[in-house]
Amino acid sequence: MCDTFVVLPKSSADQSVIFGKNSDREPNEMQSLEYHAGRQYSKGAVLPCTYLTIPQVEATRSIIIGRPFWMWGAEFGVNDKGVVIGNEAVWTKMKASKNGGLTGMDLLRLGLERGDSALHALEIITELLAPFGQGGICGYHDKSMTYHNSYLIADATEAWVLETSGPLWAAKKVETHYAISNRLSIGSDIDLQHEDLIDYARKKGWLKKGRDFHFADCYSDWLFSTFSGSGSRATQSTCYLDDHYKAMSVEKAMQLLRSHPAQDYEPDKSLLGNSICAHAANPVTRNATQTTGSMIVHLKDGQATHWFTGTSAPCLSIFKPVWFGAQVLPELGPPGPLFSTDNFWWRHEQLHRLTLPDFLRRKALYSEALQDFQSGLIHKTQKPATGNSLFDLTYAAFEEEDKRRISWLEKVGNFPVGKENSWFYRRYWSKQNKNAKIPVR
Repeated sequence: MCDTFVVLPKSSADQSVIFGKNSDREPNEMQSLEYHAGRQYSKGAVLPCTYLTIPQVEATRSIIIGRPFWMWGAEFGVNDKGVVIGNEAVWTKMKASKNGGLTGMDLLRLGLERGDSALHALEIITELLAPFGQGGICGYHDKSMTYHNSYLIADATEAWVLETSGPLWAAKKVETHYAISNRLSIGSDIDLQHEDLIDYARKKGWLKKGRDFHFADCYSDWLFSTFSGSGSRATQSTCYLDDHYKAMSVEKAMQLLRSHPAQDYEPDKSLLGNSICAHAANPVTRNATQTTGSMIVHLKDGQATHWFTGTSAPCLSIFKPVWFGAQVLPELGPPGPLFSTDNFWWRHEQLHRLTLPDFLRRKALYSEALQDFQSGLIHKTQKPATGNSLFDLTYAAFEEEDKRRISWLEKVGNFPVGKENSWFYRRYWSKQNKNAKIPVR
C-alpha cells in the first residue's frame, strides 16, 4: 500500500513541481536506495527483469531509485532528465496474473531508464504492456500478492496519471495537483486510453447500455479497494493539497509524508491502513502497510533536488538531499533480508522497532532534535552550491543522521515502557524481529 502525490507550479509556493511518495511494503522488506548510471548496450542485448527477460535498448538514462531488495524493479525514482515516477498497487475486476509478465515496479524502472519526459515514460510503459503484460507475485513473503498498477509520472513541465487493468489502461493529464492511492481514480475525464478499454467493459457487462463510461466505476474491485484503506488515505492527501493550494513547499511535502490521521496516533490501534505514514500492525489487514522508503523531488528553474529517507518510517527519519553528479550516494551497505550493522536501512530499523513498544512517548525523546536537523538541511539546500559541494552535503546528511541515531537509540532503549501495546500487536512485531534477526531489547 502506498501514497503518491504531485504538485504543479500553479499549486506550489515557488512555482515549482513537487513530487512525493511513501512506499509501503512488508516490514522486513528492506528497501535499497540506489544510483544506477546510464549505459550503452550492444545490439541484441537483453534485460533480465524480476520474472521476465526482455530486449534491452541501445542506451539507458541514469536513475536514482528505491528498490525492494529482492526484485529488479523500483517503487519510486527519478532520472537525470527530471522524470519522476511513483506507482500504486490497484485491484480491478480483471484477475491479476501470478505467472510471468513485468511487475508494476519493473515497468516503473523501465519508464525511468528509457524515458526523456513524463509523456514519453507513459508511452514506454503502455507500449510494454501489450507484448509482455503485467503480473507476477509482487509480495515478499506474501505469495498471494498480485495486482495491477497505477502511476503518477511527472517532469518539470507536466504530470500524468496512468491507471491500468491487465493490458488495458487510461491516462489523464494533471491540471494543478493530484494524489493517488491503492484504487482507481480516473473517471470519465480521460485524455488517453487503450483502444479496447470501453468495448471490453461493455462486453463484460460492466458498462450498462445508455450509461457514460467511467473507468473507476467500471473496472474497480470493491473488496480490495475498500479494505486497503486507500479511500481514507487518498482523501487525506487530496484535502492536504487543496488546503495548501499555492502554498505547497518541500517542507509541507515532508509533513504530508510523515502524517498520521491524528496527533495522538498509535500504530497498534487501527484495523485498516488509514495512515499516510504507514505502520504495519497485523498479518491480515496491515501487513504490507509499512512505509519502507520515501522520496520527494523538487523541480525548479532547471534544477532538481531529490530528498530520500533511505529508511522506513519517515515520521522517525530524516529526508536527505541527493543530486545527480560525479558522486551521488554515499556507501549505504549491501541490501539483504536480515539485520546488518553494515546497512544504513537496517541500522535505522533498529531505532524504529525500539520506538514502537511505547510509540508516542519514545518518539518524543528525539522528535524535536529530528525536526531541527531536518529544518537545517532544508535551509542549507537553499544556498547555491555545485559539483562536489552538493555531494559533500549529501554525505554529511547521511553521516550526521547515523551519528544521531546512536544517541537516540540509547535514549529510547533506556526509557521504560508505560502502557503496553496489545498482545496481538506485540506478538506480530516479535515475530517480525525474530525473522529479521534484529536485536531489540
